[in-house]
Amino acid sequence: MPGAAATLRALDDGSSPPAGAVFAYGFFHPVHPRHHDARRRSRRHRRITHAPWALDLMNRNYVGRGGGLSDRFAFPGGHDVGGFPRALFINAEHDNMAASGDLFAAELGAAGVDVAHHVLPGTRHAFLNRPALTEFSTATAMIASWIHGTAGPADR
Repeated sequence: MPGAAATLRALDDGSSPPAGAVFAYGFFHPVHPRHHDARRRSRRHRRITHAPWALDLMNRNYVGRGGGLSDRFAFPGGHDVGGFPRALFINAEHDNMAASGDLFAAELGAAGVDVAHHVLPGTRHAFLNRPALTEFSTATAMIASWIHGTAGPADR
């Protein structure tokens, strides 16, 4: 995730990191984690286009040849995330990609980062690309509330 990488770069450089980070159904790990709960997996055509093997292939293509898969700026999951600012995660319920976001949210929480993590019921990948959906309005309202510091307790 470019936002996570930029945050890590600011921390490494001694620059002022952002006050917070918002992530929606992102990739954070070089080998994509799998959902153990079949109800959380992608459905319909995304069962094929977002199959775990396809996501892993996309990751390898993203970093090119060499040791890019271990680069923490390409995939911050599994690396030291100490000092990371507060973070909001919004994931779709039926999305193979959400497994990486779920895991990265847990990794940040374990590092002592203030994390709000929400999985929107009934949603599938890319619902934020569809402004007519109720879930779009729900998610954007969550983001606005979180930015303004009025968000309720996180879903864990």
